[in-house]
Amino acid sequence: MYQKISSVSPVVHLPKLLGFWSNLQVAPLIAGAAVAAAAYAGKYGIEAWQAFKARPPRPRLRKFYEGGFQATMTRREAAMILGVRESVAAEKVKEAHLRVMVANHPDAGGSHYLASKINEAKDMMLGKTKISSSAF
Repeated sequence: MYQKISSVSPVVHLPKLLGFWSNLQVAPLIAGAAVAAAAYAGKYGIEAWQAFKARPPRPRLRKFYEGGFQATMTRREAAMILGVRESVAAEKVKEAHLRVMVANHPDAGGSHYLASKINEAKDMMLGKTKISSSAF
């Protein structure tokens, strides 16, 4: 059903396939086309990189508050520490306090200073403030 055309590799038949072009030396033409294509791609690659670098910077959202604690804790600072809004129900304050305290408790490798600030924030949000409950 199928006939074996030739046992010779296809490379041997390349001059027949190329016809007229087999008489010319095609390798330099192919190499030249490859170099031209690489130069063309490089040009557009450089232009794209320069356009990427020249674009205006996007403002980045900060996940964490940059800055230290205020001398006297305010309701705003307390809300930021607990991760809640300033006008929030007492139940939400207690939930937020528990969540933040579990993550920062001194027994779990957290800081005593942060734990005291978290407790002070909870007291501030629940209206149980003292003049300064922080030991630090």
